[in-house]
Amino acid sequence: MSVEKVLMKMAGQLREFDEASLMSLWEKYAQQVTNFEPSKRWEESVLIFGMIQAMRFKNQLFNHHWADGSEPGSGNGRPIPPPFPHLAPEGDRKNEGGRKRGKVLEFKPKEEGE
Repeated sequence: MSVEKVLMKMAGQLREFDEASLMSLWEKYAQQVTNFEPSKRWEESVLIFGMIQAMRFKNQLFNHHWADGSEPGSGNGRPIPPPFPHLAPEGDRKNEGGRKRGKVLEFKPKEEGE
């Protein structure tokens, strides 16, 4: 079985879960990812955390286009919202506990010529 087929199968299985069930695991895996250890368990936790975030982003992107009334494949040119809007861009939040904050990147469609 090719890598792409395996990924397609995983995506189909992930799509079967509801976002609320996955988000209930977000904190657990966020904590495990934060505590780095060079182990297979840590690597799997990172992948699980990424899949949870991917589902959230997929749903936000779907809702963005649905609310916009976008036709499939229309490429209406509106910027795609960031995957976690509750995280303000760098500089808009207080530096809590002296920790360095991450920067939230906004996903935008490619411009002509890029």
